[in-house]
Parts: sequence; C-alpha cells; structure tokens
Amino acid sequence: MAYLVEICVDSVESACDAEDAGAGRVELCSALSEGGITPSCGLITLVRKNISIELNVIIRPRGGDFLYNDTDLCVMRNDIDNAGEAGANGIVTGILMRDGNIDLERMARLVEYAYPMNVTFHRAFDMCRDPYRAVEDVISTGATRLLTSGQERKAIEGISLIKELVEITDERLIIMPGGGIDEYNISSIATATGAREFHLSAGRTIESQMQYRRKGLSMGNTSATSEYQLRIADAERIRAVVKSLKKVNS
Repeated sequence: MAYLVEICVDSVESACDAEDAGAGRVELCSALSEGGITPSCGLITLVRKNISIELNVIIRPRGGDFLYNDTDLCVMRNDIDNAGEAGANGIVTGILMRDGNIDLERMARLVEYAYPMNVTFHRAFDMCRDPYRAVEDVISTGATRLLTSGQERKAIEGISLIKELVEITDERLIIMPGGGIDEYNISSIATATGAREFHLSAGRTIESQMQYRRKGLSMGNTSATSEYQLRIADAERIRAVVKSLKKVNS
C-alpha cells in the first residue's frame, strides 16, 4: 500500500524542507495559530516555483467559525482564482450552516469553481453535528478528500470514527487523518484506520535572530515572547514519519 504524507507549512523554506524530507504534498497556509487562513499570492507563487510535489492551498478568508456570508464567498472565489493562476494543484476549504451541517449548495459551487483543481474538505467537518451525514454530504459536493481528526482533539483519539469513515466511503472519498499526528503515532493510526494519506505539521520552534527585543509588547493575541519565536517544518521529524510508514508497508 502506498502512503502519502502531507505537511502543513506557512513558508517557502518549510515547503522545500518538506519535499526534501519525503513529503508528497504540502498544504500552504498563513496564520497557523488561527488554524490556517489563505496565504498571499506572493507566497503561493514562490512556493510553487520552489517545489515539484503537489501544492494545495487553504481557502479560508478569516479565523473563527466556518459560517460565511456572501462577501466571504466573494473573497474565497477570488482567492481560488489566485491559487489556480499561481499553479496550485488543489484547494482546502469548508463551509458550514448555522445548524452544524455542511452548506451543500455553496460548497458544491466552490468545488465546481475550483475545477480542475482538486478539493479537500478540511476539519470544519470535525465541527459538524452528524459525521455520517456530513461525510455523505462531502461526497455529494464533489470534493476529492476529507481531512479529519475523527471529531476529536487529535486523530489518535478519533481512530474508531476515522476507521468507520474509511470503510463507509471506500473508493468514493479519500479520508485523510490529521490532528496531533507525529512520528510516534502515525504507524498505529495507519494500521488501525486503513487510511493512505496523512496530514501533519511536524514542526519545531526556533528563536528569532532579533537582537533587540521589546519587552511586554505583542503584535497579536499571543504572548510577547512568541513574537521572537518561529515555527518551521522539521525535516528530521518528517523523515521519521516517512520511515515509520515504510515499516508499516513492509
């Protein structure tokens, strides 16, 4: 069985490191502390120029919930245009309704609009009321793939539901576990669920090279110290993940 590792990244450097370490795809985001929002055109373009593996771009106009108004949808369509023009292979998105179900009509329209790019329905699924109804709804929108933690905080805790979803969907939809996956648990998740694609960040924190540091002041809703820390993809961790999957496959 062939496995694919998708690494969530927010920079050109991390995307390159992910490819060098054996990842088969990157999901490009900005503001990972918000769960990821749409990256800039400049970032998408440079990542595409610097990697040869698949590139999927998150289409999420803001942080917070996944209930979008017409203005949000206009922004998302413009962002899909930009991602396609920059050479993305796919987009990653999701839209919910007030009642906790998937917004079938709007989601299907985005899938059609994004063509020929493939579409991954992201972890908005994990916020849905009924996962069994939701997975059929995702299929009906025309999406290619579903990213899920099994409606738990981490995929390792949602193994039973993920396994069910893999069995229910069969070849109709790719179920891609994500959320807290690392080099230590990926083989267990792969064996238990039967999934073939996996989503993770495999990151590490590095210190800023700034010498002067203003104390007690932050530019966002984070601690002042985090202004001088950066999260990057850890190539060694990604290699360990790929190695673990090869052992499962042997």
